[in-house]
Amino acid sequence: MVPFLRILGIETSCDETAAAVVERDAEGHARILSDVVLSQLDEHSAYGGVVPEIAARAHVEALDELIEEALMRANVSLADVDAIAATSGPGLIGGLLVGLMTGKAIAKAAGKPLYAVNHLEGHALTARLTDGLSFPYLMLLVSGGHTQLILVRGVGDYERWGTTIDDALGEAFDKTAKLLGLPYPGGPAVERMARDGNAGRFDFPRPLVGEARLDFSFSGLKTAVRQAAQEIAPLSDQDVADICASFQRAISRTLKDRIGRGLQRFKREFPSIAETPALVVAGGVAANLELRATLQGLCDKNGFRFIAPPLSLCTDNAVMIAWAGLERMAIGVAPDALDVQPRSRWPLDANAERLIGFGKRGAKA
Repeated sequence: MVPFLRILGIETSCDETAAAVVERDAEGHARILSDVVLSQLDEHSAYGGVVPEIAARAHVEALDELIEEALMRANVSLADVDAIAATSGPGLIGGLLVGLMTGKAIAKAAGKPLYAVNHLEGHALTARLTDGLSFPYLMLLVSGGHTQLILVRGVGDYERWGTTIDDALGEAFDKTAKLLGLPYPGGPAVERMARDGNAGRFDFPRPLVGEARLDFSFSGLKTAVRQAAQEIAPLSDQDVADICASFQRAISRTLKDRIGRGLQRFKREFPSIAETPALVVAGGVAANLELRATLQGLCDKNGFRFIAPPLSLCTDNAVMIAWAGLERMAIGVAPDALDVQPRSRWPLDANAERLIGFGKRGAKA
């Protein structure tokens, strides 16, 4: 039987500094003892995006105190944890260095094993923490840096079915918001404006809709938004709302086609799994209510469970990093050596083809 386990998790891959303590009992049930996240939104908002040097410096300044706070909230000491889990990639190399080096130092000083965790694996396994989900299942990861449809077969066993060939979806939201003069982060700003907009005013393209492959493309859609805005400039508030609503509808229709084809493929490849098949959505874009409604309806139509973990566990956090470490410990994966290095690029599916045309942020995976 797998023993009771407790891990301290550290996450610094982008612009959130996070630490958490998570337990896993012998039956595989999770208990989150603490979850501390410090956002750097104010530091980066003036630049319209994340500045790597600012992010790394902020991690250095905050991480030690956040770890102390996570241990205090969990009412445990380092002696009470069984291992340290720290994000080792993919992400911004400066931030990864801060978190991984801190994890190494703690592991060495406290005599604890270290697990260098793939940030994407943290996302992929979160639904097992929140919903006790069994393998296999599909995951749609939609964030500022990643847009991927991934088959999750088991811990460490992933197959990429689709990915972006240019911009990630969250990046497309951010760039569209910046173009329209909306604040950063762009996703929430576009969604707010879209509520008062006419989604039928602009007929924006649905990239790759109808194609058999399951990849995504958002660069052409972003270009169409820019052209529409230039044609009717100067923009009124209603113009901006209409563009946002039309943009969001094009995204929704694109996902409906792309993910719908993925669900059908899953049913063909796994016709007799014991449980109702599941689609898990993760990443900051998962907070968008219209996109969630689209995915929920798609799952209902195709006989799938739709699982969206709480938003705090969809965006960057240390709980998912700790849980990924616990999952690896539970199946006997050996800890990492203390000379393990951070990786700005670290695909979950090592055999997946690297597509030409990846955007610089989407290319991290």
